[in-house]
Amino acid sequence: MMKKSQVVLKKDGSGRTSATSSSVMRSVRYGECQKNHAANIGGYAVDGCREFMASGEEGTNGALLCAACGCHRSFHRREVEIEVVCEYSPPNSSRR
Repeated sequence: MMKKSQVVLKKDGSGRTSATSSSVMRSVRYGECQKNHAANIGGYAVDGCREFMASGEEGTNGALLCAACGCHRSFHRREVEIEVVCEYSPPNSSRR
């Protein structure tokens, strides 16, 4: 999972500073397998694997192979979920 954080300082006309903080959470999930197993005979057939499950630990070659169907992770549909969280501190709030 990747997390980015950004802080923006803004000054109003009176010289006061307020802070806006936002963080972006990005998670990637791999869905159903889309490998065409009948491509060599001119057809179309998928194996029905519904979700990628790594067959090894993170950092090993097995982490890229699906335990259910044996295909490489790149054959599975990639789903990216992005969540943005913003926090705002008004200029007259007390921060110490």
